Amino acid sequence: MIIRPVAISDLAALRDIAVESGPGFTSLVDDHDFLTQKIARSVASFAADQTGGQPGDQSYLFVLIDPDTGNVMGTTGIEASVGKRRPLYHYRVGHAVRRSPQPGPGRRQQTLTLVSHYTGCSEICTLFLRPQYRRAWAGKLLSRVRFLFMAQHPRRFARTVIAEMRGVSDQTGDSPFWHWLQANFVDLDFATVNQMVGTGDNGFIADLMPEHPLYTHLMDDSARAVIGQVHPDTRPALHMLESEGFRYTGFIDPFDGGPTVEAPLARLQSVQRSACCRVRIGPEQSPSLAAWTNGGQGKTLMVANNSTADFRATVTSAARHLPAHQILEIPPSLAYSLGLENGADVWFADLDAGRDQSQNPALVANRQSIPVKEALSAY
Repeated sequence: MIIRPVAISDLAALRDIAVESGPGFTSLVDDHDFLTQKIARSVASFAADQTGGQPGDQSYLFVLIDPDTGNVMGTTGIEASVGKRRPLYHYRVGHAVRRSPQPGPGRRQQTLTLVSHYTGCSEICTLFLRPQYRRAWAGKLLSRVRFLFMAQHPRRFARTVIAEMRGVSDQTGDSPFWHWLQANFVDLDFATVNQMVGTGDNGFIADLMPEHPLYTHLMDDSARAVIGQVHPDTRPALHMLESEGFRYTGFIDPFDGGPTVEAPLARLQSVQRSACCRVRIGPEQSPSLAAWTNGGQGKTLMVANNSTADFRATVTSAARHLPAHQILEIPPSLAYSLGLENGADVWFADLDAGRDQSQNPALVANRQSIPVKEALSAY
């Protein structure tokens, strides 16, 4: 499996994924012109010179390729800075206390307030692994390769990263949360709303959505029950992000009620576990257990070249880290797949989520420093 930037030749596969992913997956919609523009924007973003300044309006879309067939197995992406080109709306889950003029306790009620809270954050998005290609490590690679790329190129991204998780929808693809909003405020069905938002038309939110807080006790049970909940197919992705350090802070999608999670970039586990060293091309064989334990790590690693437009990454157990020499030894076939030569810079991270490598001296010594900031000043 190889991760690379999307290309115009992937257009047909993206249209297939847009259909396969179903309602609620607004970052890919089955629209030829939209997808063509999305690919072009990504190609331009990878090619852009971002040596200084703040993250701009860049969008990075990656595809996972089956090396045997060349087919697109899935997608994953990063938006460098959201909420600037157009507002990014959420409902903030809060509480209001209603008090009577008479002495006695007040009544605490849950509220939803429409806000454009996230401005200038980076967003990870567009993660979809096609069902026929679901295999060991594929999902982890799609999710975590974004953090390795961000660790390589911190100037291209904000210090806070968010992820909007897909909310609950029923077997017909309708959202119980939106069904209540549609019945009371906005006469647009869920499929139409997803199409509009996916293609960038979100002006109706400010025009039609209620400006005043919504009291959730007025909602029907089915709508209230899915507030802050994720689609069953999204639970593995949420668990993976939580293991990276993402946390839910009370903001939900205004259409399906799914949670948005956030984390400081520098504190993500894959960023803290990432390291850069030189590559050495070794023999074309997988190392034995003895070789792994004699100076190597013996781990399943995510490995990537140091390129941007020609970025390539994969997952392998046929690599050996020699921390004393600051070398990662890889076989010739892997070097060829990643476009690496002897002595080139190579990035890697341990994909073993069960072990915290953040205090590993070998990785700390090689890690690129990224300043930590809990939140943007615009928050």
